[in-house]
Amino acid sequence: MTTLLLALLGFSLLDSLDVLLVGATAAIVYDARLARRSPVPGGVGFLLGVFMVTTAFGLLTVLGVSFLADHFEVSFTPTMRYWAELLVGVVLIVIALLPASERKPPEWTARLRRNPLLLLGVGVAIGMAQAPTAVPYLAGLGMIVAHQPLPGWWPLIVVVYCLVALIPPAVVLVMATRSTTAARRRYLAVIRFVTRYGPRAVRVVFLVAGTALLADAAMNYQHLL
Repeated sequence: MTTLLLALLGFSLLDSLDVLLVGATAAIVYDARLARRSPVPGGVGFLLGVFMVTTAFGLLTVLGVSFLADHFEVSFTPTMRYWAELLVGVVLIVIALLPASERKPPEWTARLRRNPLLLLGVGVAIGMAQAPTAVPYLAGLGMIVAHQPLPGWWPLIVVVYCLVALIPPAVVLVMATRSTTAARRRYLAVIRFVTRYGPRAVRVVFLVAGTALLADAAMNYQHLL
């Protein structure tokens, strides 16, 4: 269980280096400051929408896969495990080698202005788009499902994972509520750090993790035949 929790913590930290969420939160803060209003309602609404969808997706995925496994009496054999390692390893390496996209912070926040309910809906929409395509999150859910029997408190694991993944944009929002010069410098430093080093760090970790998975599958090649 300790190994599982440490692996999930690593995956959640990778998920937290999401330039889109940090950029969207920064845009919400900027727009609120132009209107001389607090960015907290809009920012909280946006992050809450993302959190609700990603958490619901994780809970339903684990429940659905577990139900299918129990209903059809599917057991996770070494062959399934190492083929899954091989597939995930290839996917991680391919993602690490894909060319970087120069994606700028979204412009929809300026159009939505400061309506927390609308920002909540935007958070839900972004969560629906990201949850099924977030490789670390899917890998973490797969590890939870593969851990049999499931611990009784596994839903808490999913909730904590989703909370950890939202730490950087939450930090940006909290720091934006302070108006001191030092706080502004730290706020800009966090945005620059995540924007500059986040994607690179994810690429390096994906490449290392993918190579390790391929190596482990290769060392157990007898289960792949």
